[in-house]
Amino acid sequence: MEEPLLKSRLPIAAAPMAGGPTTTALALAVAEAGGFPFLAGGYKAPDALAVEIRQLQASGHPFGVNLFVPAPAKVDEEAFRGYAEELQPEADRYGMKLDPVPVQDNDFWDQKLALLMQDPVPVVSLTFALPEPAAIAALQRAGSRVLASVTTTAEAHRAKAAGVDGLVVQGPSAGGHSATFNPERRIDPVSTEDLVRTVRAESSLPIIAAGGVDGPGTIRGLLDAGAEAAAVGTLLLLADEAGTSATHRAALADAAYTETILTRSFTGRPARALRNGFIDRHEAHALNAYPSVHHLTRGLRQAAGKAGDSDTLHLWAGTGWRSAPVGPASGIIGWLAGE
Repeated sequence: MEEPLLKSRLPIAAAPMAGGPTTTALALAVAEAGGFPFLAGGYKAPDALAVEIRQLQASGHPFGVNLFVPAPAKVDEEAFRGYAEELQPEADRYGMKLDPVPVQDNDFWDQKLALLMQDPVPVVSLTFALPEPAAIAALQRAGSRVLASVTTTAEAHRAKAAGVDGLVVQGPSAGGHSATFNPERRIDPVSTEDLVRTVRAESSLPIIAAGGVDGPGTIRGLLDAGAEAAAVGTLLLLADEAGTSATHRAALADAAYTETILTRSFTGRPARALRNGFIDRHEAHALNAYPSVHHLTRGLRQAAGKAGDSDTLHLWAGTGWRSAPVGPASGIIGWLAGE
């Protein structure tokens, strides 16, 4: 029998939540509760990621690191300037001037890859695209099992051809960024359970299921559908150890927010968030231009978060956000495991 992708007591993983919610304290608490934590390498400087890796290694618990694979969109500079002009009144409230020149970057991909080959971790998961097969093979030679995040069977086939060890099958109900390889495509609704069954029928690679988890029953359904583990993100946003901002926490508990929606308005890539005024005002003109739109709005979003302005902040959340418990992560993992 093939050994499991995630060497943890429970078939529950803590999804990587970049931008603050995933902390080493959260990862350690999940690991100690029997789950498998992923550190969020996205948006993080290599030196900062290296410190987090060392902290998790010192615990002796198995864990993974998630990386954003560079896949910058070609930017229509005229349309980008137009979008910057549209957003400027939002920034005016904070005395900010938005930069109408698109900024591109690769999120320190080469440096993070070098870090993980020099200081390998048990599992590396990849999001947004597939790197060259040579990069996957290099991580494997260093001692890591490599997972690709996929959202369709076609992406699953491409991931297998690239040589990965397993798949993170992400349904569209997941909070935060979609892992889709094609951010321009229309993302049709499908349950994660059905998506897992479809991918399972066409791929022999082991699967971690992600998206729409709102309790232990959903996890059981995902395991029955063919996943070997389920990843939870939104359900950990209100954990004591999470780095979720006070503004984001308050919004998740606010009855005024009644739905989540996929939006490109904040970053230029589809991501699921609580529907707020910013989305209503700007989604109609949002661009497919990640990471340029992310850089355009980043300062504005940071200012909104500090000011308690949830109407302007990106409130990443999956469809199960109403079930997110408050309290220690150990209790949340225990609840999900039926313990």
